Order: sequence, then structure tokens, then C-alpha cells
Amino acid sequence: MSRAFTRRQALTIGAIGVGSIGVGAAGLAASTLGSGSAGSGSASTGSSGGAWREPSVLESADGVLDVTLRVAEREVDLGGSSVRMLTYNKTVPGPTLHLRPGDLLRIRLQNDLADPTNLHTHGLLVSAADNGDNPFVRVGPGESFDYEIQLPDDHPSGVFWYHPHHHGLVADQVFAGLYGAIIVDEEDWSVAPPRIVVVSDVTVAGGSVAGVSGMEQMMGRTGEILLANGAHSPALPAPAGSQQRLLLINACTSRYLDLRLGGLDAQVRGIDSGRRSPLTADRLVLAPGNRADLVITTPAETTDLVVAAYDRGQAGMGMMRGGSLTSPEDIVLSLVPDASAAVPTVAEAEPGTHRDLRQSQVDATRTLTMSMGMGGGGMRFLIDGREFDPDRVDQAVTLGTIEDWTIVNTSPMDHPFHLHVWPMQVLQVGGDEVTDPDVRDVVDVPAGTSVTVRIVFDRFPGRTVYHCHILDHEDLGMMGTIEAG
Repeated sequence: MSRAFTRRQALTIGAIGVGSIGVGAAGLAASTLGSGSAGSGSASTGSSGGAWREPSVLESADGVLDVTLRVAEREVDLGGSSVRMLTYNKTVPGPTLHLRPGDLLRIRLQNDLADPTNLHTHGLLVSAADNGDNPFVRVGPGESFDYEIQLPDDHPSGVFWYHPHHHGLVADQVFAGLYGAIIVDEEDWSVAPPRIVVVSDVTVAGGSVAGVSGMEQMMGRTGEILLANGAHSPALPAPAGSQQRLLLINACTSRYLDLRLGGLDAQVRGIDSGRRSPLTADRLVLAPGNRADLVITTPAETTDLVVAAYDRGQAGMGMMRGGSLTSPEDIVLSLVPDASAAVPTVAEAEPGTHRDLRQSQVDATRTLTMSMGMGGGGMRFLIDGREFDPDRVDQAVTLGTIEDWTIVNTSPMDHPFHLHVWPMQVLQVGGDEVTDPDVRDVVDVPAGTSVTVRIVFDRFPGRTVYHCHILDHEDLGMMGTIEAG
């Protein structure tokens, strides 16, 4: 196809995540590529950065993973330069936690920072009560906290991650280096595990992570340097023609990753905790917090995996005179053909374990509105007209029920909506029905439109949160509480 796409069409595709999912035309992703220039192609030859490196792996044994995560500021190597960043166990990213369904995860979080922190196991279907995945925990400077997180026996396989969630400091701490992968599966990683790719961004000034202005917080900060496993555009060696399985995490505070995959024979096998039959895609958009299970084929020539420039709306509302919020084009990694490189085993794709809720009886419906407005001397980021209050219950749900939530975005910016604990099945984006099961825990809500999701509150009584995953917006108040009982 040669016809151009409007921004709204592109956003609809981006909200679904893969070009041909739920839109009803398998050629949509490929046709988007035809209207651009260098940033629109999936790859360009040439620029490889440093050597490929992956986080260390901490693996469960006999149903338990017992680990200490020490949070501290440390000197790390960033493209040959020493930069002071925040670290888990002295590295950026932190170690990968490899779990299996039914495992017990015990984490002692030791806080050696001058500020409070805590820990969120993003995407895990686990209890948020007490010392579980509790976003209301405060671990003060010099203190430690023992988390105990029980995965259900039927926990879905997938790509998850961990990061701080102390309100008011989330964006600063994630931007400075606090993030790491969690992988849940039944696979044997002793021989050739999949490639973990934690994508983040950062800005450096004077050998440290740069501070941000109030304006950058309101827009949602975008780092000047894109990192994959703590390195800028690293070279990933593999024999030409071999398959590489990439478990991708968008750990950026605000940046959308518009991955261009043309020419890589890319197969998307899962988004967040949702698994699917492998689907060919030329384009994959990951909003902040989204993850993907992706298999690609190594080209015969050095090829860059590119993220295209992505327009996530307008500043508007008196900010930057309505300027465009466009993330720049960049390189995630370079695929370098190397006949001597190891070839990781690509495990068989797993079928989805989430039940399709489209024919389920719905017990209640709700509408949540994400908005922005001036007040109190600055920009306010709101859900249902209110800023976050940890002492207030915004949504009370009944265990054992199924609800439809319509998330409306009246602002000029895109906002990715994240619900803790309970996955969401996407039903409609901007009024268009999603025709295939699409389950995720971060759902992009484009500016000026709405998304409807279906949620089953089948277990886990207690209290947790939902929020915008532009982390600056979360810190500025775009978050609410939900209590299930």
C-alpha cells in the first residue's frame, strides 16, 4: 500500500501495540513504514556502539528466590565514561529475577539512599497487601524492608519488571537507573537463555544524572541518551540467519518505543503478560512500562534496530505554546552478523493463559477521566478531577466480579494507563473494536480519545493503585487508589 496514515490511525495502532492486531487489516503496520524516511525503516546499516552485555540472573530454586537488593548511588560505566547513577546491587539495570509459576519471591530491599524508596513488581499478578507488592510501603534512608511475594500456581508466563514506586520520587529514581527485569516461565536457562533487553533513557550532566525542570516534568522527561542494558546502541553478535529472542522492557520514564522491524522477519509472541500465537509485525509500539516477547532473524549485514520519532501529543494548556511532544529517532541496538557467536535457543511459544473475557457477563461499568488543568500555580494532572491522595479510596470493587472500565483522555497528551495486580483485556480503542484477545497491564490512551478494557477481579483483596505511566505525571498526581474486597 502507498496511502499515507494520519496521526490518529498511527496512534490507534500504537495503542494496540502491534500493527495488525485488532485493526482488521494485516497490512497496516507495513503501510505505515512506506510514508517515512530514515526513521520509518526498521533498520539502517552502520552504527554499532559498545559490546553487548546483559544483567546478571538470579534464579529461583525449589520454588523460592531469596534475594537482597541494595539501593545505592554508584559509579557506573556509560559508554566509556564514569557516571554516578542509582543502582540495584551496583548495576544498571539491576539483576534479572527468573521465576516460575508458584514460586515464592523474598526480597530484602536495603535502602542506602538519602531519600525514601520502595519496590513495585510491575505486572505480576500477586497480592498488594502487607509486605506483598504494596505501593504504600515507605523504606526510609538507611532502612530495609522484607517483601514476600507469592506467585499463584497459574501465574502466566511473560516479561515483567521491578522499579521504585514511592510517590513523588518515582520518575527521579527510575530515570537515575533503578529498574530490572522479572521473567516468569518454565524454561531451562542453564544452556542458552533468551536475550534480556531493558531499554531506558537518561540525561547526564557533570558526571551525574541531570536534574529536570518543572517544565520537563509537566511534559514528561525524555533522556538524551537511549540505553539498552545500560549501554548506548550496543552491538549484538549472532550468526546471519539465526533467530534471536528478545525480551524487551520499556523502562523509560516517558518515551514511547516505536520499534521498526521491517526486514527482520519479526514475530511478536507476547505483550506484557498476554501471550499469543506468533504474529508477524513490521512495527511494534511499546508505551512506557510495556514489555514484549519478540523473535527476530539476524540479517546478513550489520543492521540497527531503530526506534522512530514518535509524536505523543501536544504540550498545550499554556505549556510550551502548544509544542509537539515528539521523542527523537534513536538506535536500541545493532545486530552484527558473526558466525562464531553463540545462538540462544528459542523456546516454543506458549499459549495464552488469560481467558477471553469478551463473552463474559459484566457486573459493573465505570468511566475514569484523565485530564490536565491549571491550578495552584501550575499544571495539575488529574484522574476524575482529583490529584492522588493515599488516604482516599477512589474505586471500590467486589472480588469475584467483572467490570468494564472506559478510560477517557481529555488532555492534549497521550497517557499510558497502568493498573496494578489485575490485567486488562482491551475491548475498544477510540470507538474501534479490538477483534482479537489483547491482554496487558499498560494501555495507551491517545490524546482526546478513550479506551475500554474488561477486568476480572477474581482474587487478591486489598488496596493498590492505578496511574499514568508517564512517571512524572504519576508523581504530579495522575494516580488513584482501588480497594478490592
